[in-house]
Amino acid sequence: MAAAELKERLLPPKPSTSAASSFAAGRRSLFQGLDATGLKKRGQGLRSWIRVDATSGASQEVEVDKFTIMRRCDLPARDLRLLDPLFVYPSTILGRERAIVVNLEQIRCIITADEVLLLNSLDPYVLQYVEEIRRRLATNDRDDSAGFGGRSVSPDYLPFEFRALEVALEAACTSLDAQATELEIEAYPFLDELTSKISTKNLERVRRLKSRLVALTRRVQKVRDEIEQLMDDDGDMAEMYLTEKKNRMECSCYGDQPLPTYNSTTSGVSFSAPVSPVSSPPESRKLEKTLSLARSRHSSIKSSNSSAEKIDELEMLLEAYFVVIDNTLNKLTSLKEYIDDTEDFINIQLDNVRNQLIQIELLLTTATFVAAIFGVVAGIFGMNFEVPFFEKSSAFQWVLVVTGAFGLILFCSFLCYFRYRRLMPM
Repeated sequence: MAAAELKERLLPPKPSTSAASSFAAGRRSLFQGLDATGLKKRGQGLRSWIRVDATSGASQEVEVDKFTIMRRCDLPARDLRLLDPLFVYPSTILGRERAIVVNLEQIRCIITADEVLLLNSLDPYVLQYVEEIRRRLATNDRDDSAGFGGRSVSPDYLPFEFRALEVALEAACTSLDAQATELEIEAYPFLDELTSKISTKNLERVRRLKSRLVALTRRVQKVRDEIEQLMDDDGDMAEMYLTEKKNRMECSCYGDQPLPTYNSTTSGVSFSAPVSPVSSPPESRKLEKTLSLARSRHSSIKSSNSSAEKIDELEMLLEAYFVVIDNTLNKLTSLKEYIDDTEDFINIQLDNVRNQLIQIELLLTTATFVAAIFGVVAGIFGMNFEVPFFEKSSAFQWVLVVTGAFGLILFCSFLCYFRYRRLMPM
């Protein structure tokens, strides 16, 4: 009995049936929203995307979390952070192994060789981007179906990822150019009005315009620098050619399968079937090695030439929009120079007014000094002491005449000195 009582005291009490059932129910409710990997099916990671298919051009809205996007497009988390609408990041174009990450103004998307994943938004530029891609894909389908029968295929044909990138660049450049034109139309009348009438209200309006100009110039400059950086780096441009990499990967996958052999009639050597190093003679092994090296060199030269051609196509595409964004930057630069010229003109006017006020103040100070002489004379005559000169009746008049003449001569002397020193206009 003592041993049983001691065992009951040392062992923890067993949970009751109600407590165990409530714990199991709570555990089931906790894991009901999790999948097999332990991630939530529904949560804050889900976002609405617009998917545009590269083949049909059909668009649909999908809800995908960031982990699925990372696995699908082979992207790191820091690249997806650039597309987060809650944060403001500068314009960026990143070429990755299987995708192109684009963050250009309102357009934030992931471009692959098969689709475009665009963050769902009510912004008109986003909807216009989707419609423009669908329209261009439909136009290309009609051209492909028509062939050369009366309609010529466009010579600057681009793969899907470059067409999607082109639409994004076009949307960003068009938006920035429209904002620059609107700012020009609004700014020039204000500046002209400010030159004719300087007021606090006009100065405040021009200050707001200049703040908008600085912010817009910074955005345009960032897009221009991003395009220029891509144009200067051939490696980044080659990395962005996703269709070629996809085709190359498919070819390599098919290359793992055994190919049919082709026997030459001149020599009994098989050019495609593997040759056993034991059973084959040394001459056959040397010939096979030479042929394989020749084929590898030929394929490498062919791939490098095709890559160079594709890089040239992408470079021409980027150069076209570089000219557009550079023109927008020139507009903003001209407007900034006009604002600076207006500020210089206003400063010159203010300096002129300030100089006039200084001249008036100088004249008034000189006149006050001359008038102070009469005060000194009046103070002398008001003294209570007798002077024989004061007994004459015309003595006071002579004092006033002499004092006035002396003050006039002194005032003219000051004026001549000021003009000699160029303190006053001639």
